[in-house]
Amino acid sequence: MFCITCYGDQGLGLALLLIFVLRMDFASTYYSVGSRGFLLNKAEVASWKLSCLSKWGSVKLKPELDLPSLASSAHCAGELRISQIRVAPHTSYHACKEIAVIKSNHPQNADFPRYYSRREKKPFPIPVVELRRAARERKKNSIGKPKQPVPPPRNGLVVRSLIPLAYRVLNARVKLINNLRSLMKVVPVHACKWCNEIHVGPEGHPFKSCRGQRAEVRKGQHEWTKATLEDILLPMEAYHLYDRLGKRISHEERFAIPRIPAVIELCIQAGVDLPDLPTKRRRKGVIRIGRSEFIDANEDDLPDIVPQPPPPILTELPDSDIVAPLNAEETALLAEETIKAWDKMRSGAKRLMKLYSVRVCGYCPEVHIGSSGHKAQNCGSYKHQQRNGQHGWQTAVLDDLIPPRYVWHVPDVRGPPLQRELRSFYGQAPAVVEICVQGGAAVPEQYKSTMRLDVGIPKDIKEAEMVV
Repeated sequence: MFCITCYGDQGLGLALLLIFVLRMDFASTYYSVGSRGFLLNKAEVASWKLSCLSKWGSVKLKPELDLPSLASSAHCAGELRISQIRVAPHTSYHACKEIAVIKSNHPQNADFPRYYSRREKKPFPIPVVELRRAARERKKNSIGKPKQPVPPPRNGLVVRSLIPLAYRVLNARVKLINNLRSLMKVVPVHACKWCNEIHVGPEGHPFKSCRGQRAEVRKGQHEWTKATLEDILLPMEAYHLYDRLGKRISHEERFAIPRIPAVIELCIQAGVDLPDLPTKRRRKGVIRIGRSEFIDANEDDLPDIVPQPPPPILTELPDSDIVAPLNAEETALLAEETIKAWDKMRSGAKRLMKLYSVRVCGYCPEVHIGSSGHKAQNCGSYKHQQRNGQHGWQTAVLDDLIPPRYVWHVPDVRGPPLQRELRSFYGQAPAVVEICVQGGAAVPEQYKSTMRLDVGIPKDIKEAEMVV
């Protein structure tokens, strides 16, 4: 006899489905109304297999009796196998000694990304306590050992193995921009006139979530207009560095140094050569003479560089050359290509960020590609007067470099519009993913948890009130 308890949004239906999957004998199955627990009277369950077909969030097996032997389990690729469970019969109901928890690799539903107000500081990707502990551990392990040479890219050289990846990320960004301009001609995208919220669908959503100017007069209601590409892909810009190991940009130089998209600057520092954006390429590592001082090594003894043709680089098409897809099949193919370019750009940028430092201000969206942030005093976020306009630099994450811009997921574009009272039943997805899904592309696996595809949506408010 043991109890199966389900947590999350699965509720009673998931527990019933679990009983059928386990293929047990339910002759003596009992449950109470309003409860999520099932008490099964079973002496032995041998060699059963649980396949997470519906991406369950958490299933908890709670033995209410003695479990003399619980064999080892192997969990891989969303599948759990438990070889054998032996339950001793005729034991007291209150004799609960062990708890076994089963979890799926891909939860059914996940929380939406948290909204941070302008008065909140971004959290550190790694807590400061952990950073200090790791620094003390490195210092302790380095005692009595010879100093190791600084590896690239910290010594001024580029990582040769990541140069093709940098070109692929740059081309994926250009392809993403060109394809999005074509998809936006057939997939309607709306933007609020007063705030930065956008919506993908035939008409704007009815939720009163506007935080823009005079929102209290409109009671939080949005005023929808036609969106542009900059509303979907935020123009995150950064200073272009001729020498990424050089001196930090001062406040007086903030207008003399060009600003380019941050992804392009990351690709340039990773090895992409653009004629209009020159950068310093070293062939020997720098020689450190201090903690923050170095000199360039002599490269006169090296042979001359043999020019090689660079890999092909795509170019952004002007708006006059953008052609909309003719039919639904072309739209679906274009959407699949777009979502692949989106994943390729994000995954490639994430790999580059592991070696090439990217900084972000903890108070504003300013991004800097380099080991240390610039000194320009142009932070206008909350209480910037106390910091004299200086940025609070910290390690950036992927969403700081490429913001996903989450929007509400429309379950059926041709169906009824979203209802304000059923807001808790709808999911969210990045704007690029939602555009591609409405264009006919398949939903990627990593976005299904926030889109809540497995959640049943009630038809009206009366049916929603009956949901437990």
